[in-house]
Amino acid sequence: MPMLLPAMMLATALPAGNVEAVIEDTGWRGTGELGFAMARGNSRSESLNTRLSFERENERRKHQLRASALRTRSDVTADFDGDGEPETRYEITANRYDVGASTALKFDPRRYLVGAFRYENDDFSSYDYQGTASIGYGHYFVRNERTMLLTEIGPGYRRADETGGSVQNGALLRGLVDFRTQLTETTTLVNTLLVEAGDDNTYAQNDFGVAVAMNASLALKAGFQTRHNTEVDDPQTQRTDTLTTINLVYTFK
Repeated sequence: MPMLLPAMMLATALPAGNVEAVIEDTGWRGTGELGFAMARGNSRSESLNTRLSFERENERRKHQLRASALRTRSDVTADFDGDGEPETRYEITANRYDVGASTALKFDPRRYLVGAFRYENDDFSSYDYQGTASIGYGHYFVRNERTMLLTEIGPGYRRADETGGSVQNGALLRGLVDFRTQLTETTTLVNTLLVEAGDDNTYAQNDFGVAVAMNASLALKAGFQTRHNTEVDDPQTQRTDTLTTINLVYTFK
């Protein structure tokens, strides 16, 4: 897990700081993000991305739910009919969604045992779908009013359907580094790195974002996501995908 190790080393090098305990049940809280872009003129394109995230925590347990989706249509010029004459059609060029959930049993304010699940469907990757389930150890290095840094690591299981029709099954090692800090009264920086390393494939996803609050419920967020699969069955398929977004964020309380 080459991407995860530097982040883990950074986490252990930081001062512990205060790890504040959650005593009362916070109830379900979350955010919803939505971004849309449309181009007309010499070319046409439409892109929609959305993300939902909810969490609930009390003195003994912590639960998280999340989902995201991306869909893009744009002009594509190619020889669709095989007659040697290229033509331009308005086609879907990106279509994916993923859902995930985790639940944790806390030993104390700093340490917990976590079970996590993730499912991804992508029409334009080397895998029709990937599903993983894992159990692991979580640790807060810093958790106070302005900053949070946690890591999770543990074994799991992966099932993936390649576009060629074969199915991959096998054990994996899952690692997560989640960091967020409030830079100013209205600006928050977040970065989440997830790595799922197995014999057949290593999947890594990093989400970086900066959100600027406009009021208590609405914010604008600029994000950059990188997704990487070490193994692809089609030489025409890229191992790395990136996504840059400017989204409107609504906070549910």
